[in-house]
Amino acid sequence: MMNRPIIALDFPSKVEVFEFLNQFPAEEKLFVKVGMELFYKEGPSIVSELTELGHDVFLDLKLHDIPNTVKSAMKNIASLGVAITNVHAAGGREMMTAALEGLKEGTQTGKDVPKLIAVTQLTSTSEEQMQSDQLIKVSLEESVAHYAKMTELSGLDGVVCSALEVSAIREKTSENFICLTPGIRPSNSEKGDQKRVMTPSEAKAIGSSYIVVGRPITQSETPYESYVQIKNEWNGEK
Repeated sequence: MMNRPIIALDFPSKVEVFEFLNQFPAEEKLFVKVGMELFYKEGPSIVSELTELGHDVFLDLKLHDIPNTVKSAMKNIASLGVAITNVHAAGGREMMTAALEGLKEGTQTGKDVPKLIAVTQLTSTSEEQMQSDQLIKVSLEESVAHYAKMTELSGLDGVVCSALEVSAIREKTSENFICLTPGIRPSNSEKGDQKRVMTPSEAKAIGSSYIVVGRPITQSETPYESYVQIKNEWNGEK
């Protein structure tokens, strides 16, 4: 089975989401990302509607709060049947461990526990911004690798990171540790607000486990054709 790029459904409401999805063949089962904008507008029902259509969902809410609150929230997220969800690694090991406990407790018997990954540094963050705004004085690569190792020690499945940092993370973590990389752009597209980007073929070569693609598909005049092109490139096909 071919690996599927995760499509970022960064739309303001489900009306736009289904206008977009209706341009795909009905039998094409997608892997999609639901982020804050869409989830806070439509609520949990948007996830249910997508999973009922057979799509896998990465629920990208980046939880970051006290451990008990995150644990309780994750119990609710687990009941939605998502494939992947996430937290901020900056919340610390106790919070990440609590998040995993919540996911396990909230998952129905016989169902798979969703993959839990942590955000290291946002792909919109430059090293200069990290050092000045967060007062982190090491390099961006060191910060990301540290967060990744801390994430693995907390029992999580992997991290969200730039494809540019995958090699450094691979050196610090185990073979099966997930590196999910947003900011993926075909070579002929604009970077947008992402500062650290890579093409699908480059991400594959460097060892990304999953890639997230937004505007090159969602803003394409022919989204299904753009999706197939990126999927083929991601799988090493022309």
